[in-house]
Amino acid sequence: MSKTWSSEKEKSRVTVEYLALAGDGESEEGRRTPIPERRRGKRNCSLRIYGSILGLLLLGFVLLLNIGDSLKRWFLGGRDTGPSDYDPFINWGKPGTETEGLAWYPTDFLRDVLPIPAHSHNDYWRKVPLFSALYAGCTGVEADVWLRNGDLLVGHDLASLQVNRTFQSLYINPLVDILTRQNPSTPFYDGKLSGVFDTDPEQTLVLLVDLKTEGESTWPWVVKQLQPLRERDWLSYYADGKFHKRPITVVGTGNTPFDQVAAANATAPHRRDAFFDAPLEKLENSVYDWTNSYYASVSFWKGIGATWWKGEPNPDQLDTIRKQIKEAHNRGLKSRYWETPVWPIHVRNRIWTVLVEEGVGMLNVDDLKAAQGEDWTKPGTFKFRWMI
Repeated sequence: MSKTWSSEKEKSRVTVEYLALAGDGESEEGRRTPIPERRRGKRNCSLRIYGSILGLLLLGFVLLLNIGDSLKRWFLGGRDTGPSDYDPFINWGKPGTETEGLAWYPTDFLRDVLPIPAHSHNDYWRKVPLFSALYAGCTGVEADVWLRNGDLLVGHDLASLQVNRTFQSLYINPLVDILTRQNPSTPFYDGKLSGVFDTDPEQTLVLLVDLKTEGESTWPWVVKQLQPLRERDWLSYYADGKFHKRPITVVGTGNTPFDQVAAANATAPHRRDAFFDAPLEKLENSVYDWTNSYYASVSFWKGIGATWWKGEPNPDQLDTIRKQIKEAHNRGLKSRYWETPVWPIHVRNRIWTVLVEEGVGMLNVDDLKAAQGEDWTKPGTFKFRWMI
């Protein structure tokens, strides 16, 4: 019995259905024309390949940015860059470190710090007040003081006040300790007065005291608590028609009464060892100059106005900045703008750049690390030379 084999194999058919779109895939008779499955598969494969390549390129670009940033910080960064970061405050306040309630001064704390013309705004908010600013190189620090129960407490508002955070404990006592170590009584010391910075012993540190309570009653307490610095001749003063620079320069702001600052101190009748923070926007035809003031400050928002997203002062604003800085310079004062934009970052950086290029006396900063990373050696930086 024989079998009959068919020489033709039955061809398999795959039916693919499509939704008809108007004007697409229809023949003249209006019948649907299916797209071959093989062509469709190639197209999907190509899209996946292109997507993968694009993703790899994007990933590579991100990696290159990270590597570039790491190299930049490694070769150009400050002391806090590199694989072995040094943080002198890592054990601050821990038991056994002698810092639970007191300030200390590590031996090499300021050995390689380069002072910069930056003011540590609201310094008492730092993790470690005063020391954080000094470590960043700031040549100005700020303390808000409140007269409460016969003492000056330091804080931004009433809710933040604590009995152990005082003007003396956070600023006066640490400064006395620092300057005592900078001016040791040894056979090897030549007796030349040195400030807080080893790299620039003649640089003065501005201690801006912002009075939050009524000025007439609060300022005498400030004068009284400055005595440990005064008796060691560490306070800058005005006498005999001259400004005598010392390691610490005290400036009163906020509710500080100008008439009390301008008057000679009762404890030092022949000298004035505290100065006023003059209104930068009101210097013309005023009594403020280097004999009674040191800073000339104003809120950026009040004195200049908003710059919004672009961050570039308009021509009128730039003209105002130049006039105010020039007027302060002519009077021997250091111009300072507080309440400058802090966000977005590109706006803040642009405002900083403009102020530095225009010769501002002191850059008011909240971000210490960002200020420390600025290039203060650019041509034209702080182009005005101060009278004092």
